[in-house]
Amino acid sequence: MNTISELLLPVGDGPKYLLLAQALRQDIRSGARPAGDRLPTVRDLAWRLKVTPGTVARAYAVLTEEGLLHATVGRGTFVAKQTQDTTLPTYDEPDTSPGAGLLDMRSPHLPEVGQSGAISTALRRMSDAVGRNWIDYTTQTGEAPLRAAVCDWLSARPLGPLSPDDVMLAQGGQNALRLVLDTCLSGDRPVILLEELAYPGFRYAAKLARAEVVGVEMDAEGMRPDALEAACLRHAPQVICLAPEAQNPTAAHMSLPRRTAIIAIARRYDVQIIEDECYLAYPGTSPSLRSMAPELVWYVGSLSKSVSAALRFGYAICPPGKGEAARMVAQHTGFALPLPLSALCLDLFETGEAARLRDRAQAEMSARLDIMVAALGDFDMRWQPGIAFVWLRLPAGWRASNFTRMAEEAGVLLRPADLYALNQGRVPRAVRLAVPAHVPLGDLRAGLAAIQRLLPRAPADMAV
Repeated sequence: MNTISELLLPVGDGPKYLLLAQALRQDIRSGARPAGDRLPTVRDLAWRLKVTPGTVARAYAVLTEEGLLHATVGRGTFVAKQTQDTTLPTYDEPDTSPGAGLLDMRSPHLPEVGQSGAISTALRRMSDAVGRNWIDYTTQTGEAPLRAAVCDWLSARPLGPLSPDDVMLAQGGQNALRLVLDTCLSGDRPVILLEELAYPGFRYAAKLARAEVVGVEMDAEGMRPDALEAACLRHAPQVICLAPEAQNPTAAHMSLPRRTAIIAIARRYDVQIIEDECYLAYPGTSPSLRSMAPELVWYVGSLSKSVSAALRFGYAICPPGKGEAARMVAQHTGFALPLPLSALCLDLFETGEAARLRDRAQAEMSARLDIMVAALGDFDMRWQPGIAFVWLRLPAGWRASNFTRMAEEAGVLLRPADLYALNQGRVPRAVRLAVPAHVPLGDLRAGLAAIQRLLPRAPADMAV
């Protein structure tokens, strides 16, 4: 295959942007393009290779996600230092500290509604209970009271048969997802099915588990049953990952008939389901998948989007009878939660502070979401009350990666659709905007005004 250093379009089967990405990947890993090397601009390389600027932009986006490239607004795209495993993403986080002038809408940010005071008070109470048990290794058995508190926390959400024995605790939702995969997967190269646009954490957890990820086509409700059945026949998957109540990133909601169809296929092919409801702070509007098929469904949640992301507290509700196996995986992975974390979360649950903080935070988040919806209501978007992000489809002429770069130049950080697509999947013209409840209202309104001004101004030439 010709390399990009020869300035020839690579020859081969498949989309041009993937062939171009592979040629660049080979150049970087062979040392032909060392760390720090500046790549041609999108427009320049597209002209030299006689391809569209969009082809080059998508190739750059793929390699940026892999950690092989990094882009700096106003400076260009560079080869990243290859000091870590480049099969997983690296992050060159922009400075979003006060005074940096950037509104971060990439991930939801909770407002300060008393978390600091409640955590401080709980820590003082905990200090009086420190004893000999704070010296020994933590165990899954010692977490029994906290597992019971999680059951109480979820009591308003119908989840089917549920007891503390069905709960596995983890350091955040992402860690819970990884532990569930470690529990469910077997064989040298197991297959996991994802929606063609999905939370990137699913992919990263699959890579760590040495699993193959296969994308399944979606429609307005999420994963299509006919596409799921075809994927089951072709790939014999072991796990399906879904977010049926509020699909991330599209905010799609899966209807009851669709849920019923998905479960019937999973039962027919004996496939486990991971139900991700980390974005759901309150009971959903439809029955959970676990309530409909408790023998197949692993329900994952956390406190990150409702109380505090810094706590790193998550959980998985396992199918009845499988909780012990999951906790054994957690025990062998890292014993149990750090005692300061588990004791703090138990205190917040038992005193009712966790629920009070959730209610206050969600009221503020909902008010910010209303402002976002009102500001962008003339454009094509999807959202749900109580869900802390909006899926915004871009006007004709935009690509997600280009819009994201220009939004950053205007002072707003967004997530492009590229981040959620599989490497060989379709990338729609869309971006995700998360609720930033950590900034003053004036900053939010100014950022939304910048997006309003940018949306109708799609570049005539995509090489922006």
